[in-house]
Amino acid sequence: MRALVLDPPTAGLEELLERRRRSGLDRLDEVWEGVLHMVPAPSYAHGDLESQLHRILGPLAQQAGLSMIGQSNLGGGEHDFRVPDSALHRRGASGTWHLTAPLVVEIVSPNDESWEKLPFYAAHDVDEVLIVDPREHSVSWLGLERGEYRPIEHSGLVDLGPQALTEQLDWPPVEPAV
Repeated sequence: MRALVLDPPTAGLEELLERRRRSGLDRLDEVWEGVLHMVPAPSYAHGDLESQLHRILGPLAQQAGLSMIGQSNLGGGEHDFRVPDSALHRRGASGTWHLTAPLVVEIVSPNDESWEKLPFYAAHDVDEVLIVDPREHSVSWLGLERGEYRPIEHSGLVDLGPQALTEQLDWPPVEPAV
């Protein structure tokens, strides 16, 4: 279900937002050009794949002089940012807001907006985007070329490509689509 609440805020909205803040449910929420996108917590399959990706990509990132972290805020500040599931950063990255990253990872969840984030990532000069779809057992590895993402056969950042990664993943069962 999608919902857009126009200003002034609807009765109860501030209480809902505060409840989400207190419980930590807002940690994956994003703001797209001033519009709040409330993102649910990931499923077991999503978390399982995220853990596997850290075990596989983490050492390769280190070999390439990069570091791998989990969710982070990619964007210039609280009025327009995305929260990729993981990211590779160059050494020395720090702080809460990251203007760019060499690579971001998106794990597709039902009704999510992974693919819709591509123009934002391109505008922030993210070199590569890795999109993993647990339902389809697919890996899409995209490289930024002249402002647009195109499929690539091998990363320019780490020694891996989509086919080899797909073969290394132990695909967890996913819940049936509703």
